[in-house]
Amino acid sequence: MPNGSLDAHLFEKKDAQVLDWKTRYQIALGTARGLAYLHEKCRDCIIHCDIKPENILLDAELCPKVADFGLAKLMGRDFSRVLTTMRGTRGYLAPEWITGVAITAKADVYSYGMMLFEFISGQRNSERPTDGATQFFPSWAAKVIVGGGDILGLLDSRLKGIADEEEVSRLCKIACWCIQDDENNRPSMGQVVQILEGVLAVNLPPLPRALQAFADNQEHIVFFTESSSSSSSSSSSSSFNQTSKTQSKNSTTSSNPKSTPSSKGFDP
Repeated sequence: MPNGSLDAHLFEKKDAQVLDWKTRYQIALGTARGLAYLHEKCRDCIIHCDIKPENILLDAELCPKVADFGLAKLMGRDFSRVLTTMRGTRGYLAPEWITGVAITAKADVYSYGMMLFEFISGQRNSERPTDGATQFFPSWAAKVIVGGGDILGLLDSRLKGIADEEEVSRLCKIACWCIQDDENNRPSMGQVVQILEGVLAVNLPPLPRALQAFADNQEHIVFFTESSSSSSSSSSSSSFNQTSKTQSKNSTTSSNPKSTPSSKGFDP
C-alpha cells in the first residue's frame, strides 16, 4: 500500500506524516466498517484476532484496509463462540484470551478499543514518558471521560489542540465501551460504525475494572506492546442510545455515507 501501515504515521517516526484529527477519525471509521464487514456480512464470521496499527494499511488517499489475516479464525453463523489457542499481540488482547474461554468477535472489538486510545494520544498505550514513570494512557483517558475532565488535554500534543471536541469525546467513549471487562457489555462493530457516523448516540461509559486496577497499581505493572503473534498479556451494564433504527449498509473501509439521526432510543 502506498502509505504503508498506520503505525508509521500514528507514532513518531522519522519522515512520517503526522495525521491530523480529521484523518484519524476517518481512519477509525473506515477500520470499524472493515471489521463490521468481517464480523457481520461475510458468509462466516471472521475474527481477525490481531487488530493493531501495524495491521491497518493506508492507500494513497489514506483510506484504511484491514490486513494480515494470518491469525484469523472463522466462526460459522450457527455458532456463537469458537475455541482456539491464544493469539494476537500483547497490549491489545481481550481478557477472555487470558481466561481460556471460547472467544467471539468481541475479542476484536476489545483490540479495536485499545487501538482507539492510540489514535487519540499518538503514542503506544504503555509508552514510558521521558521521566521513566509508568503511565497507562487508557486508564488516564477513561478517568477523564468518566470524571468530566479536559477532553482535549488527552490529544496528541502534535495536533496542538486542533480537533473537534465532540468527536474526541465520542472516540474516547467508544474506546471505553469497547474494552469493558465483560464482552457482553461491549458494542458490536456495527454499532461502533453507527456511533462514529452519528446514527447512534453513545452514553457515558463505566470505568472498566481492569483499568481501575491499572491506575491504582501502576508502579507494580509492566506493560508490553511489541508485536508478537503468540505471546500472552499479563462489568457493568452497557447502554447505547439509538437515534435511528437505520442499519448502516455500507461496510467497506473507504466510503463515508451521511446519516440523519432521529430521536428514537433503545437499550440493547
